[in-house]
Amino acid sequence: MERITATYLIETPISVERAAATLAGEQSSGTFVSVPGESEKLKQRFAARIEQITPLETVRQPSLPGCRVRGNAYQRAEVIVSWSIENVGTNLPTIVSTVQGNLYELTQLSGLKLLDLSFPDSFIEHFAGPRWGIPGTRKLAGVENRPLIGTIIKPSVGLTPRQTAELVGVLADAGIDFIKDDELMADPPHAPFEARLQAIQPVIHDYAERTGKRILYAYNVSGEIDTMLRHYEQVVVAGGSCVMVSLNSVGLTGVKKLCDQGALAVHGHRNGWGMLNRHPVLGIEFPAYQKIWRLAGVDQIHVNGIQNKFWEPDDSVVRSIQACLKPMLGGYSILPVLSSGQWGGQAYETYRQTQTIDLLYLAGGGIMAHPDGPEGGVRALHRAWEAAVAGKTIEEAARESPELRRSIEKFGSSGKVKA
Repeated sequence: MERITATYLIETPISVERAAATLAGEQSSGTFVSVPGESEKLKQRFAARIEQITPLETVRQPSLPGCRVRGNAYQRAEVIVSWSIENVGTNLPTIVSTVQGNLYELTQLSGLKLLDLSFPDSFIEHFAGPRWGIPGTRKLAGVENRPLIGTIIKPSVGLTPRQTAELVGVLADAGIDFIKDDELMADPPHAPFEARLQAIQPVIHDYAERTGKRILYAYNVSGEIDTMLRHYEQVVVAGGSCVMVSLNSVGLTGVKKLCDQGALAVHGHRNGWGMLNRHPVLGIEFPAYQKIWRLAGVDQIHVNGIQNKFWEPDDSVVRSIQACLKPMLGGYSILPVLSSGQWGGQAYETYRQTQTIDLLYLAGGGIMAHPDGPEGGVRALHRAWEAAVAGKTIEEAARESPELRRSIEKFGSSGKVKA
């Protein structure tokens, strides 16, 4: 029987073997004592199985409150547990309940983080996965052999549909590949979704007619399921090619329902991610997180960015990018989306650490607040990435590009790239 496998980081004052057994029992047989009908034969068939335990460091204080067992030391370990597919089938919410569920409540643990997941090959028959992914997104945007350059409509709130459409026109003329709504902008009274769509799409169509290039615009359809599906269909009818959804706000089944429509690329925003990941011994790591959304069918997913404005360190961002680019179930391509305080200066370190151009590189202020306006911001990003991939220094690139030079003066520190 095929199995689902989960890898955890645990911390416990008791032996890691006992703690792992508690974890496995809680998420299969599900109680602390034997009950009628729980035969050895049944347990052998359905119980979770501990595949591997790797002891790690010991700490002197519990990382989380609520651990009822007190000790002088708290042992950390990496634990791999598997479940028979017979337990859960291909029900995604039940799979998530199985590999996470009540585990975070266990009083025998003073820390628990889901690090990674693996799924059986038979899932290919049940989950279509991302319909567009990296190659499909590139085809929609008409961009090959470089990162896609994108931006977010700023200011986040306050613009009317007409003002938003005018800004889209400016960004189109600047040479942008991708534009998205902010996560705060879905269907507000000051800029209703349908009015925004009707204002923006003619601008995109007109630009495509004039230039042959079709800009990807990710309309934020986050909302209740019926509303999302209605807005999704409106984008299809209007000739759009992409929608955006706030993954953690909408939830797994809502996102999957949207992805199952299959007509548009789905841009997944992970706002709220810090709540799931910021603590070092609580929550879920991105390699596991993005696999769940790949199964749901998301085509593009946020990974933060190098030298970002938030808390996440660069090595974590790099691991997230690498996780997205690693094939899953023979494919299931998902495009990593870099954002959070990005401008041209980070292109060098991003490329050095990842050696990939399969990225959607979003800059909000880095484009919108450029001294030469959005056009200068877009040109600066293009020149920065071209130079980074070509092996030129940023100083060489700045001498060749006045837009990049002014970008460094604006966003760098004392005229130099931020460290």
